[in-house]
Amino acid sequence: MQTVRKAVFPVAGLGTRFLPATKAVPKEVLPLVDKPLIQYAIDEAREAGITEFIFVTAKGKSALEDYFDYASELVRALGEKKKFDLLDAIKPADMPSGAISYIRQQEALGLGHAVWCARHLVGDEPFAVILPDDVIAGKVSCLRQMVDAYEEVGGNIVAAMELRPEQVSSYGVINPASDDGKLIEMKGMVEKPKAEDAPSNLAVIGRSSSAPASCRTSAG
Repeated sequence: MQTVRKAVFPVAGLGTRFLPATKAVPKEVLPLVDKPLIQYAIDEAREAGITEFIFVTAKGKSALEDYFDYASELVRALGEKKKFDLLDAIKPADMPSGAISYIRQQEALGLGHAVWCARHLVGDEPFAVILPDDVIAGKVSCLRQMVDAYEEVGGNIVAAMELRPEQVSSYGVINPASDDGKLIEMKGMVEKPKAEDAPSNLAVIGRSSSAPASCRTSAG
């Protein structure tokens, strides 16, 4: 079984839920506490063993691309002023040359299309998909757990969270086939059902790990 080493980050959206801030700034670089949203996603991917980062972008995302550039003038200025704590603070944004690729989604045709845009960079390898505006905290990162599950059972893995009954109509809800307490086999998903029609209280959230096209097993 191939190791999951590539991750696709669909970041072409307009960020309308975060207006007016996202009129000028991509939502992925908006700060959450002390670092931008995208940094949480990158840190999670690194913990899971990801070494190739594929960003599906659109017009107006230059600030996101700039965030990962090596800021030589800033590094030199901080070094001369001996502000080593600040130098340490910007190191997580450093990327080895060639580790990041950018591809444009020319039309806003949805999440599936955004992932499809990265098909040539992914090739016939397993890969992860991370939505940076879903920040998930845990002692072991969500994606690390998913990669471990993939190595155990193969197939296509999605992350899920438990919902209250009044929340199910806002999410895609898993229709489970079996549940061993850790892994749930899916037989389908119902998009935004009424509470009384929901097949479970488990919603798909912004993490997935997909097998190569040759693998037909699926799990959730």
